[in-house]
Amino acid sequence: MNKLVILTTGGTIDKVYFDAASEFQVGAPVIEALLAKMNVDFDVSLNQLMRVDSLDMTDRHRELIHRAVEESDAEHIIITHGTDGMVETANWLKNFDEKKIILTGALQPAAFAENDAVFNIGCAIGALQIVDSGVYIAMNGRIFDSNKVVKNRFKNRFELTL
Repeated sequence: MNKLVILTTGGTIDKVYFDAASEFQVGAPVIEALLAKMNVDFDVSLNQLMRVDSLDMTDRHRELIHRAVEESDAEHIIITHGTDGMVETANWLKNFDEKKIILTGALQPAAFAENDAVFNIGCAIGALQIVDSGVYIAMNGRIFDSNKVVKNRFKNRFELTL
């Protein structure tokens, strides 16, 4: 992998907590700092598209994501995204046959001491190097074909659809 483009959209992975009286807010993307800590040695380009909780994401947001993928000359693309709308956004990206696109995020904010953000990002980066072109979701230690995955809110994890 020579070049990796990362598109950030917000979601839990980037949520921050300001004080005991406030709610979570989507903050600046955390992935750049995480990649620096992981000592990656390939060309990474970061593009913050938005700071949106995926429950608030609209078709207009998804059009912006689609356009950013379309305009990118990179073969390898990671999109950090909120988990509640991740599968729907993946469905908007089906027409990029020549690209490898992986959506990932976190079920706990990266700012928390115990979180799944680094694990999911590492899984996504590793998968980009071995998957065929297409759209995938990297969550819970698995790489899912975006056509065959659902978020199980009750179990708070992603699973294969039947």
